[in-house]
Amino acid sequence: MDIALPDGRTAYAYTGGKPFDADLPTVAFIHGALNDHSVWTLLARWFAHHGHGVLAVDLPGHGRSHGPALESVEAMADWLLGVLDAVGASRASLVGHSMGSLIALEAAARAPQRARHLVMIATAVPMTVSPMLLEMAANDPPAAIASVNAWSHSTHAAKPSHPGPGSWLHGGNAALMHRMQAKDPSSNLFLTDFRACNAYAGGLAAAERIECPATIVIGARDQMTPPRSARAVAEALRVAPQTIDAGHALMTEGSEALLGVLRHAILR
Repeated sequence: MDIALPDGRTAYAYTGGKPFDADLPTVAFIHGALNDHSVWTLLARWFAHHGHGVLAVDLPGHGRSHGPALESVEAMADWLLGVLDAVGASRASLVGHSMGSLIALEAAARAPQRARHLVMIATAVPMTVSPMLLEMAANDPPAAIASVNAWSHSTHAAKPSHPGPGSWLHGGNAALMHRMQAKDPSSNLFLTDFRACNAYAGGLAAAERIECPATIVIGARDQMTPPRSARAVAEALRVAPQTIDAGHALMTEGSEALLGVLRHAILR
């Protein structure tokens, strides 16, 4: 679904195989760094086929949305609220993964009356990025992608088609990141995204302003955002994180368990 924005650019959102209907409860899915809407396919389809209007967005400069990529979490949160305005969604459940969890948090804090639920998946507040990875991203993006791809999974060599038929966790994720990096050869999307995560300093203050129910989901074997990294924001939101036996790539490594958590969080 292409969405015309007031600035003349177009945003893309996958709607889960059903036409978007703003009269239904809206669920907005926000992907992480160097990803796009496709990471949400299973979850988006479930909610779209169970009475919800779904928007699995491509952030600016990612997937099918017009660029340029935005350089801060705050700017991406404002963009997300603008997308909701453009489709006539007055309220939405905001579900974000990794960098997307920060965007969901900031958007819910900026417009508390518009957030029905907040779900932060594989999150860390602050989401500090190591200087070594930022330097690698600046000087050798393919090597940085390879490192992040390895760290995102809890196994070194998951078998093709495991755990989902037709999927290859490591290969599919690497291909997606390389495709996003190549979208605009004049920019370094990897570096832009990871710098935005690293620079976001207002997460705990934003958490104090959240008024809607919140859920935090972490991977027990997450190396990118280890479980301890979510403690501070969990305390600020006054919730106990829910743990899934997976790494950072929860949507693929722990898809069924994550769907169960989201069903409970959003349908309650």
